Amino acid sequence: MHSSPLVLLRTCRNLLETHFHLQNGGARRLPHQVLPPQSQNVAGFVDDFYSFEVKDAKGRTVSLEKYRGKASLVVNVASHCEHTEANFRFLQDLHRELGTAHFNVLAFPCGQFGTTELGLSRDIEAFAKNTYGLTFPFFGKIRTFGSEAEPAFKFLTDSVQKVPKWNFWKFLVDPEGKVVRFWKTEEPMESIRQEAISLVRQIILKKRAEL
Repeated sequence: MHSSPLVLLRTCRNLLETHFHLQNGGARRLPHQVLPPQSQNVAGFVDDFYSFEVKDAKGRTVSLEKYRGKASLVVNVASHCEHTEANFRFLQDLHRELGTAHFNVLAFPCGQFGTTELGLSRDIEAFAKNTYGLTFPFFGKIRTFGSEAEPAFKFLTDSVQKVPKWNFWKFLVDPEGKVVRFWKTEEPMESIRQEAISLVRQIILKKRAEL
């Protein structure tokens, strides 16, 4: 009994898909999917932002696990950029408005963009706090892209498949450590605020439902 052309076509397609599946380690990935990769730190493979350890502004190793269960706005910052003042004031206002019970701004200084961040980590933190009265956490100076990129930040950029082209890119991370949205330098701050408020509201409602 001969198979119809349609059956043969389907069989060939299935064989090709199986071959593709095996050649790619058993993981099928559709073109429109953006799947967070398995980033690696000293503890092994992790798949969420809060599982990483980073350096604080004083050079001490700290775990991001303390921020799990909250929303985080992670930002690559700089002290001497045309966007510094407006962004620092916005980020401080947002940090104060939403409070630290459910939300944090997490600042990572970066010196990869011209001469906008030349200082040492502890000096950068002191300048930001003394000049702008910032109260949100500052971490050690990092690289956001390239072979020496900070693994925690690389997780963010890999998740959205974009790397910062300038200072003050912002990544909104949910309570499970997944990136839910990102913004480039000059995108409207009100959009960021509304998205952060919405995520915090979801966190509060979920906690109330669990009581």
